[in-house]
Amino acid sequence: MTEKILVVGPAWVGDMVLAQSLFKLLKQRHPGSTLDVLAPRWTLPLLARMPEVDEAIALDVGHGELRLGERLRLGRELRARGYDRAIVLPNSFKSAIVPYAAQARVRTGYVGELRYGLLNDARPLDKPKLPRTVDRFVALALAPDEALPEIPAPRIRADMDKARTALARQGRSLPSAPVLGLCPGAEYGPAKRWPAEYFADVAQAKLAAGWEVWLFGSDNDAAVTGAIQSMTGKRCLDLGGKTTLEEAIDLLSLTAAVVTNDSGLMHVAAALDRQVIALYGSSDPRHTPPLSDKATVLYLDLECSPCFKRECPLKHLKCLRDLAPDRVLAALRE
Repeated sequence: MTEKILVVGPAWVGDMVLAQSLFKLLKQRHPGSTLDVLAPRWTLPLLARMPEVDEAIALDVGHGELRLGERLRLGRELRARGYDRAIVLPNSFKSAIVPYAAQARVRTGYVGELRYGLLNDARPLDKPKLPRTVDRFVALALAPDEALPEIPAPRIRADMDKARTALARQGRSLPSAPVLGLCPGAEYGPAKRWPAEYFADVAQAKLAAGWEVWLFGSDNDAAVTGAIQSMTGKRCLDLGGKTTLEEAIDLLSLTAAVVTNDSGLMHVAAALDRQVIALYGSSDPRHTPPLSDKATVLYLDLECSPCFKRECPLKHLKCLRDLAPDRVLAALRE
């Protein structure tokens, strides 16, 4: 049956990549349906690279802001679209306001933050049954007691012409040698960040082997990419804070392999079908793994991890410091 579907997407880049598995499943099960995604404006370049999304609708409110009037106004504007169903991925009260104001016929989401009046298909979340974030997203497209199907992996598109333009802005042309991408940032906090000097050791080894090394990150990561650049004698291409998300997607598509913390860019690299070496410390790879058969997860699974803290509560960060660069280089060779 042809349906008009609205999905309220997550605010984090990595979670939005994982949400593509839900989008793909919806399109598989409802051919010809219209799928719109309501999301923060900063995630729109990512949604533009997902062919399953018919329209990305910007929610222009800051992270964590209620802005009730703005949400109600947007919902009333969307009412004329006549959505048959809405799926609300975040668990907050505010995330369910727009579908309610839009009068979507069925509004599905997990029980949370007093949302019973806003959702008419509120479901309890069985965390042991649905251990991964992607499982929880996909389950909302199913009947309440339906078993999970085979989950399609995220696969986003890159634009080669835009990649060339982005490189030209950095005074570079398309690489003639293999490129290693390094993503040393993690917005959540230091407990998810492998030491900068370890990234530099990996970079030095690959530079000596004739590779190019590109450093990726947001404005908040510019300090750590700059430190790695300094440790490697400025022989890398430091893109920290110098690209938009759209440019980062296109440039990551040119890499042969990516070494990355558990971050949004990790999920982007996996969705671009790159070889990914994913480094986990305070977070749990059983909850948010990169969804790719080309991804290798390195995780020590210490007694104190995962702690899910922003900073190491024991002040030693052994979960990442004891993960030696040699292990990463061995994984790259495999």
